Amino acid sequence: MSVRLGEVMAVLDAAYPPELARSWDSVGLVCGDPDEPVDSVTVAVDATAAVVDEVPARGLLLAHHPLLLRGVDTVAASTPKGALLHRLIRTGRSLFTAHTNADAAAPGVSDALAQTLGLTVEDVLEPAPGGADLDKWVIFVPGESAEAVRTAVFAAGAGQIGDYSCCSWSVTGTGQFLPHEGAAPAVGAVGSVERLPEDRIEVIAPAGIRGRVLAAMRAAHPYEEPAFDVFSLASLPAGVGIGRIATLPAPMPLGEFVARIGAALPTTTWGVRATGEPDLAVSRVAVCGGAGDGLLDRAAGAGVQAYVTADLRHHPADEHTRRSGVALVDVAHWASEYPWCAQAAGLLAAEFGDALPVRVSDIRTDPWTLGVN
Repeated sequence: MSVRLGEVMAVLDAAYPPELARSWDSVGLVCGDPDEPVDSVTVAVDATAAVVDEVPARGLLLAHHPLLLRGVDTVAASTPKGALLHRLIRTGRSLFTAHTNADAAAPGVSDALAQTLGLTVEDVLEPAPGGADLDKWVIFVPGESAEAVRTAVFAAGAGQIGDYSCCSWSVTGTGQFLPHEGAAPAVGAVGSVERLPEDRIEVIAPAGIRGRVLAAMRAAHPYEEPAFDVFSLASLPAGVGIGRIATLPAPMPLGEFVARIGAALPTTTWGVRATGEPDLAVSRVAVCGGAGDGLLDRAAGAGVQAYVTADLRHHPADEHTRRSGVALVDVAHWASEYPWCAQAAGLLAAEFGDALPVRVSDIRTDPWTLGVN
């Protein structure tokens, strides 16, 4: 039974949602027909000429880095990238990319890096701004009017959680107030402290309908001045975002940890370099596959002893070491993202089994090929 390219794309989009990609990024299908069958998948960090040569006819190349990103105005066969696309298309081969969406997904690029280094992920370094913008309403109302208020705010759009509606929580307590001159209390009298049983009703609602919920609540509430609170809820990234915070099975000196990283990742000309004292005890680390110096401040405030990433520049690294005790471990960009290839391959193999052969390219697409120490 053949597998359509569109079926593979659906699995990849579910695992690495396109909406997680940065606004400047280009992810998804680059060439190929979703209605056509695909006979195999090859996974790589980069769509280079050597990698494309490995992809069989009617095969899919799943690449992490986009082939076409900035300033593309031609894919002519006379250009290097255009030539690759023409070669793919002529033989029915397809190209699909999952870039910053794969960085932010859970599990994603940094999870694969952490796993390769023998780390246990505990949190996200920079959570994605995800989820709905929600309010939590807390409304105090006499018990006999509680149902009317609930019904009114539900009708206004409050109380929706996933596939459920009319969601609320209530508890009974004692309300107290003192009406002053000019008040027209529905209960009690001006000048007298009034105490009476009230229900505390809690519901959530999209922040965008705040005015509508307020109007409905006031219309149904018996009090002249209803008592209520509105709290803006923080989003729950549920493990989604850039970078990860992780722990080692047991503390180890920084020098030993750096050696562990060098042994775990594929060999590159770039190698592994680090800042910090070799005997610094490391037990909790931050990791970010790919270029990560934009998260140096996050790492400095994450309660970690070391930060593992790639493409660290001189000045940001220098400033970080002057004001932070967090050691930096800089690895090759390609090496930090290569573990994701096995993750993505495993995802597709688990979904399609023998119906779709999947392999990881072992070609080193790191652009740095020569080095002198």
